Amino acid sequence: MTRRDFLASATALALAQSARAQPTDVYKLEIAPVTLDLGRKRTVRTIAYSGQAPGPLFRWKEGQQVTIEVTNNSAEAELVHWHGFHIPPEVDGAMEEGTPMVNPRSTARYQFNAAPAGTRWYHSHIAGGHNYQKGTYTGQFGVAIVEAKNDPGGYDLDVPIVLHEWDGSLIEDEIVYKAQSINGKMLGAGDPIRVKAGQKVLFRIVNASATSTHRIALAGHSLKVIALDGNPVATPRTVPAVELGPAERADCVVDMTSPGVWIMGETHDADRNAGLGIVIEYAGAQGAPRWLRMPDHDWDYTEFGTPQPPTPAPATTIPLQFKSVGAHDWTINGKSWPKADPIVVNAGGLYRLIFDNQSSMAHPVHLHRHTFELVKVAGKPTAGVFKDVVVVPGWKEVEVELLANNPGPSLFHCHHQFHMDQGFMALLKYA
Repeated sequence: MTRRDFLASATALALAQSARAQPTDVYKLEIAPVTLDLGRKRTVRTIAYSGQAPGPLFRWKEGQQVTIEVTNNSAEAELVHWHGFHIPPEVDGAMEEGTPMVNPRSTARYQFNAAPAGTRWYHSHIAGGHNYQKGTYTGQFGVAIVEAKNDPGGYDLDVPIVLHEWDGSLIEDEIVYKAQSINGKMLGAGDPIRVKAGQKVLFRIVNASATSTHRIALAGHSLKVIALDGNPVATPRTVPAVELGPAERADCVVDMTSPGVWIMGETHDADRNAGLGIVIEYAGAQGAPRWLRMPDHDWDYTEFGTPQPPTPAPATTIPLQFKSVGAHDWTINGKSWPKADPIVVNAGGLYRLIFDNQSSMAHPVHLHRHTFELVKVAGKPTAGVFKDVVVVPGWKEVEVELLANNPGPSLFHCHHQFHMDQGFMALLKYA
């Protein structure tokens, strides 16, 4: 997608949102306690959507107006954030933007136009603090696919792959989990994904982890990345594995040309052995699932863009410096939430945001209700990669261009739940 395409889609979105409301399709979602069977004789007690994790898979047409009736049968007030959607703040699912909480034993209605097209998802957006059984640590996550009006297709199967961990605890400044899963089951439990030789399969990989970055591969195959965070990339590339921070997504097309029984999962042995994997089984194939060591590969966003010589920055450059203070607190430009200064923009303006990570930890930073374009990653210029989450490496900078095309308050934060809870948040406001 070029910048011109992006601006055109933004204009179309604004026109769609200003149009008179049409009759909507109504969907139900229940927040409630549930005991999940992860397999391997392991169960977990958590909060989930409609009795399952991942929650119900939603498929909507681009521009379709939908209503989701969310009933909260848990013991605490909750919120559902519609991640990656360009929707009004009152239904985006962030209290800081003005979305009302869904109180226990009550029902709320989220109504919006499903846009933009691509792999989106939804999840809880409440603080967990030191309770690792709340927020994104729970089973409150699900996939929402918005089908483009002019989607060329080109694949035989469309398979969501959702990563998550369970039973976390803080050990030496790191959240450590007792179990991990793909699509709600540990490796070896549940049904395999069944394919046929010669098929093209679209895997929509969603990292629904609260805190962990994962590198995912399919043994015996390569992954052709065609979209990141649901947005088509300028240069699709075939890679041995994809690396995703919390909340990132990758759409990957795989040519099924290696019959057998294989494992798709985390390349790090300890995480895969803890359950982060799923079996891919060809028709007629038998035997134990196989894993192969993946070749070394440096994950690089700019590989999926186009080389871009340095261009003059827009009229307004906004530096955002990330630092840690004390044991766990995080700051943006020297202040923690709720005292962090707002990021102020004007409607229709184009801004260069500079994410300056002054720490050794990588941070997956997310801006609600908007999409931004990567223009420089750790000093490398690029163009044509549009995202809503970007991992900023330790001691590095990432520069993005933001078109301020969706007025209203928008939350900016680290999608590492523990960092967000410790002050890593600010609010983008329109002047």
